[in-house]
Amino acid sequence: MTLESVDRLGQTGVMRPRASLLLAASAVAGVGVGVWRYRRDAATARSRLESVQRQAIGTEFGAVEYAERGAGDAVLVSHGIFHGCDGGLQSVREMVPDQRIVVASRFGYLGSDMPAGATPVGQAEAFVALLDHLGLRRVDVIGISAGTSAAVQLALRHPERVGHLVISSGNFPGSATAQAPPGWATAFYSDLAMWTLKVFLRPMFARLMGVPEGFPRGATDARVMAELLESIFPIGPRREGAVFDAYVSNPEVTSYPLEAVTVPTLIVHAMDDPLASYDAASAAAARIPGARLVSLESGGHLQLGQAERVRAEVAAFLATPTGGSLQPG
Repeated sequence: MTLESVDRLGQTGVMRPRASLLLAASAVAGVGVGVWRYRRDAATARSRLESVQRQAIGTEFGAVEYAERGAGDAVLVSHGIFHGCDGGLQSVREMVPDQRIVVASRFGYLGSDMPAGATPVGQAEAFVALLDHLGLRRVDVIGISAGTSAAVQLALRHPERVGHLVISSGNFPGSATAQAPPGWATAFYSDLAMWTLKVFLRPMFARLMGVPEGFPRGATDARVMAELLESIFPIGPRREGAVFDAYVSNPEVTSYPLEAVTVPTLIVHAMDDPLASYDAASAAAARIPGARLVSLESGGHLQLGQAERVRAEVAAFLATPTGGSLQPG
């Protein structure tokens, strides 16, 4: 039977019931496969999170969760949006591979509480409480994307605790990320919504995560990009923190006196970052006394393809004398 004859039979009604049944069966099967895949991916994300050794301490801000890896001089990481201590560890895996990394899940992320009236200032004080708990008198600090506000506040309020400050793909005054999104955007702050974008509208999902047009460029980029895109799941235990970042922490950076930052500062930013403005990062570098700007020609918000250069620039910067020991007190 040809397609033409099937069409003619369908027009006479002979094939309509069978075709309808086939369409219905296909739709049900498609939904079933989608549900199965969503549950599989959700289970994988939960297992990945559970594999990270996380601890928590009690502070005046409630529970503060953290994770560590490595040895040597300590580096405190203020992670980006939709991450947590797990994503923070992953984000700096290539940047600082040979040091002790300490990442606190910021307010509302994973096992860290969201205190009443939370602010980036409070988050900076929670960082200090963690450093005190760990016996770390002075550390280098890396702020990533939405982690910029808390990292800068730590440098402003406690410069004696910060050896070097590195801001990677930072959220600075003048950037679109420093403006609160419309209220409806929170509808996408869920596992199902983000998973649907990831699976069925992957190019759009990649753009939302800061991947520029034309990426990935090769197998390494594709692997790193895939790992980082997956690292935001599960979103449920990160949602409260992500909402806080988008509507409170990120916009607040516009009021910060960057000229008052006194610790050595390095800003690393890609010129094609589609999320956090490169021009805003450049302007911030001009405002912070003595700050150095490392301009990456490409790589976007995730700095794809730039790992070797970023690692070398950060290592050289962290090796510069600061006038004090970074060893535990």
